Amino acid sequence: MENRSGEYAQRGDYHVTLEKDWPYLPVYLEKIKLARAFLDDCSRQDVIYDMGCGEGVLVNEYRKAGYNITGMDANYASESVIRRSFLNSGLAANSVDVIVCLDVIEHLIYPDQEKAIDEFARILKPGGRVLISVPNLAHLASRLSFLVTGKLIRTSSVDRHPGDRPVWEYIQLITRHFKIRRRLGLFPTFPLLSLLTLRYPSRVVWMHKLYNRLLGIPDICFLNVFYLEKKPTAHQEG
Repeated sequence: MENRSGEYAQRGDYHVTLEKDWPYLPVYLEKIKLARAFLDDCSRQDVIYDMGCGEGVLVNEYRKAGYNITGMDANYASESVIRRSFLNSGLAANSVDVIVCLDVIEHLIYPDQEKAIDEFARILKPGGRVLISVPNLAHLASRLSFLVTGKLIRTSSVDRHPGDRPVWEYIQLITRHFKIRRRLGLFPTFPLLSLLTLRYPSRVVWMHKLYNRLLGIPDICFLNVFYLEKKPTAHQEG
């Protein structure tokens, strides 16, 4: 079996060698910065899985630093990444301390999104933590477009993001099993910032840092980052 398929067969290890003209570059850099801060706060004894990790950028980095982290991806395999769908992870119940899942859930159809959240809850230990990021169909530019044209601006093409949703729908999905400890927004899609990002992504990284700090209101941002904790079951509460 080939060690890669899908976009990785077509584009190569594009998260490893970042291209300056990649429109998503400023958002990606901010997201990875948050993910590193989250992982830095984990114990090296924690059992950590990066679900849908692709090439395993964070997995490789933190394994070298001595963390007990493994990647799982349906389209990629390496020494540190298991090629498998995390919808059926094969992991034992209550066996994982921490899950990272960055910009993956939107690639699943709606029923599979529910399966993914159920699976995360199943394999996590009581009180287990999750860092998850999802794009928000109801970002500011999308709302403005709907007011003017009646059309939403999707976060990507339908074939890439079949599960595109407004963030409040993700919240409903997540809170069946998890408490939201923190929620951050990245990339408030003001028209000028959006245009500059599309044309000159590497030149506006500093603008993203400023806008995220001052105007990163999650409900209007392109990306939402959730810090979650597994809720106790009824049996545990009793």
